[in-house]
Amino acid sequence: MKVIIPVAGSGTRLRPHTYLLPKPLLMVAGKPIIGHILDKLKKDLHPFPDEVVFIVSYMADKIEKYIKENYDFKATYIEQKDPLGLGHAIWLTKDIVKDAPSVIIYGDTVFEADLASAVNTKTDACLGVKSVEDPRRFGVVELDKTGIAKRLVEKPDTPISNLAIVGVNFIKDTKLMFECIEENIKKGKTTKGEFQFTDAMQLMIDKGKKFNTFTINEWLDCGTVESMLDTNQKLLNKLQYPVPPCSSSKIKTPVFIHPTAKIENSNIDSFVSIDKNVVIKNSTISNSIIYEDVVIENRTISNAIISTKGESNLNV
Repeated sequence: MKVIIPVAGSGTRLRPHTYLLPKPLLMVAGKPIIGHILDKLKKDLHPFPDEVVFIVSYMADKIEKYIKENYDFKATYIEQKDPLGLGHAIWLTKDIVKDAPSVIIYGDTVFEADLASAVNTKTDACLGVKSVEDPRRFGVVELDKTGIAKRLVEKPDTPISNLAIVGVNFIKDTKLMFECIEENIKKGKTTKGEFQFTDAMQLMIDKGKKFNTFTINEWLDCGTVESMLDTNQKLLNKLQYPVPPCSSSKIKTPVFIHPTAKIENSNIDSFVSIDKNVVIKNSTISNSIIYEDVVIENRTISNAIISTKGESNLNV
């Protein structure tokens, strides 16, 4: 078995912070987004898959460096030179994956679910799904009466259901998967201007493959400033990091403070993540993420993400 993780996006909605780091390496609740995903895989998959294939593009060298320094599994990197869509990105891994059953996880999808149950499915594939209020933003699945997927649609203007395809999938017949993606590429079949993985999976269903689903209990989005801060809160509540000594400062948990950060004469309220080499003096910080090497003095900050490239705030 292999794992395929597309991490080629440039993270435009999180600029200016993604001028500094690619989106998968943005820290939330003490570790990069991709770190939360990989740690979940290591926890749930036994034995661990024999290879993880990353589809990279923007700042690929930084992603590869992080993986090498923090994980010991076999990792392969495939470059997506043109942003032609998720289906195209996955298709690029065909010569590495070949026909190996594969877990496919989108590189910004922090989740909580029983992944082992998906891998042990008796059908041809298993899709992670979650009910959402506005399915028009996502790929969605319509199930028949037996719980088998009969229709998948990417970002429908008129939703066929409220079950969103989260981006945590297990595919047994990857040979057919690659054939279906390639068929759509040759036909020029795009949705929203890109070759979509959802369309390829629908083609697999049309060819007789059975897809069932498993429930994603918690889906933590990292696509916008608002969703990053919300995810930061939920993960900090779950992880409950210890607090290092901070000179003449008041710290209200849960928070994450890197051991190399220097906090002096400040108030750090709940749901703050502070990365390495940050300096905070005479300030009050709440519900925020502060990236590495930032210096903050004599400020009151709330509902913000701050990096050396700039600051993003929620207007609340």
